[in-house]
Amino acid sequence: MPIYRFMVTPCKWTLGLCKDAIPDQGSRMFRRWRKLWHPLRPYTGSVPSSPDSELKNSEMSTQSEKPLHTPVMVKEVLQFLDIKPRQVVLDLTFGAGGHSKAILQSVPDVMVVAADRDPTAFQMAQRLAEEYPGQVKPVLGRFSEVNNLLPVLGLGPGSVDAALLDAGCSSMQMDSAERGFSLSKDGPLDMRMDRDRYPDMPCAADVVNALDQQALASILAAYGEERHTRKIVAAIAQARSIYPIGRTLQLASIIAGAFPASALYARRDRLQRPSHVATKTFQALRIFVNNELNELHAGLHVAQTLLRPKGRLCVLTFHSLEDRLTKRFLRGEDLAAPPRRSIRQRAKAQHGLGREEHEEEEENEEGERGRETAHWVSLKKVTKPCEEEVQENPRARSAKLRTAVRR
Repeated sequence: MPIYRFMVTPCKWTLGLCKDAIPDQGSRMFRRWRKLWHPLRPYTGSVPSSPDSELKNSEMSTQSEKPLHTPVMVKEVLQFLDIKPRQVVLDLTFGAGGHSKAILQSVPDVMVVAADRDPTAFQMAQRLAEEYPGQVKPVLGRFSEVNNLLPVLGLGPGSVDAALLDAGCSSMQMDSAERGFSLSKDGPLDMRMDRDRYPDMPCAADVVNALDQQALASILAAYGEERHTRKIVAAIAQARSIYPIGRTLQLASIIAGAFPASALYARRDRLQRPSHVATKTFQALRIFVNNELNELHAGLHVAQTLLRPKGRLCVLTFHSLEDRLTKRFLRGEDLAAPPRRSIRQRAKAQHGLGREEHEEEEENEEGERGRETAHWVSLKKVTKPCEEEVQENPRARSAKLRTAVRR
């Protein structure tokens, strides 16, 4: 079975999951990855830097006007989690620690388990643990690894009172040029969130240089919901035949070259600001390289396992793939199956209703009263940031908060 079918086809419904989308080192699928690499092509990924150097760079940026990361909907998260003194809170995506700090400052004697896959974030959690002795327990690992790491802290099924999951990429990662996430900053085309822990795992440069056009097109369509996949992939294939693609701005300019100048910023975000034509491609590569949808699914399972009955869960998502996965998980749906739609929703889809409009319509049909499943009771329908927060922090514009109580 071709590798692109193994990795992408299960996600054509945007929510199907395969356990080994990004294979472990030494596995059969990882060896197939290695065979795809051209034996004479120089490695174009990033040169791993130490977490200490990244933390130093992060601290330097802290001294500037711009913070490392501005947490989204902090007030709403604290309200929905309703944390009490001496409870245990699991922050599955510590990042720069914005939500965890808010919890520690607002609730006395609370214990926060600060987990993250990024070694830089882990070091920040260690420093926060020094500020709050005995209250912060740093954990380094992916969502899929957390279940094996928490027993050391004495945590098992039903031992957590509240859980927070802030999906996607943090501003701390996005603003660091050497991490390779941003198309507006020149850096190595890397995009791995935990590259120092897994230096041999494929990076974004490996993907764009090694996979065939059909595989690349499938990735862009599935993870970026990109409509112009053939045009973009053809431009990438032509460029890499001349010279390997290894820089972020290099890839962005290649994609821009496939479109007329008038179309480069013709797309608009939710604030009606111009959006570069390569934005969705960078999103697709990042999700694919980091196996984000499968990891998100694993994180939701971790929360479901560890939360006690009546324990609360908050999930922040930043694009439709994450939100639909979370919504369907909390509904108890089979994520490998096509999403269920009402007759009205199918009729609207046939009449060309846009994806965002369709999702808004579906949210309205859910109503205010929460759904109940075998494991979850939704507290209310999706919450979005207020207009004032979006103006102060534009990266919050696409955020959605879903909340549920463990049954």
